[in-house]
Parts: sequence; C-alpha cells; structure tokens
Amino acid sequence: FSKHPRYRREGKDIYFDLAIAPWEAALGTSATVETLEGQLKLKIPENSKSGKKMRIKGRGLPGSVKGDQYVVLKIVTPPANTESDKQYYKEMEKKFDWKPR
Repeated sequence: FSKHPRYRREGKDIYFDLAIAPWEAALGTSATVETLEGQLKLKIPENSKSGKKMRIKGRGLPGSVKGDQYVVLKIVTPPANTESDKQYYKEMEKKFDWKPR
C-alpha cells in the first residue's frame, strides 16, 4: 500500500489526526471527519486531551472483519503574532491555576 497524506494504516485500522482548538477541547464540539465511506459528524467531549483516540467502529479497511477508524485529537494553539495576542495569552496564564508539567 502506498502512503496516504492524511491517513495512517495499522492492519485493517485507519488513523486520522484531527486538529482542534484549545477551546474546542475544553468545551467540547462537533466536527465533521472524513471516513472511507464518506463524512461523519463526530462529537468531541469536553475536557478532551491531545492524543485522545476516538474509535469509529467498522469504518476501517474492508474484509471478513472490518477494521475501525481512529480519530486522534491534536490540540493546536493559535499563534501569538501581535501584541494583543501575546497579552491575551499572558492573561490566560494568570487566570488558570494550572501547569502543564
């Protein structure tokens, strides 16, 4: 099989990385994802973490037993290109009593 630019294959299972914004991960959202059989609306639960695997049963490669598709969440932060953006990040740092490490 040749390599696909958006999907990874492990056996009959298909993996797809889905970029989401921090607020989508924190608050939850719905996202339309591509599967081998077309688009599907996927509910992202609130407080999701980057790397979370969401299984879509039976949407992998066909066969006597169909594979599954896994959507792997990747939280992507917006760039801080302006002083206003940087100030907003500084305010967030002060507001949240949270350390990632």
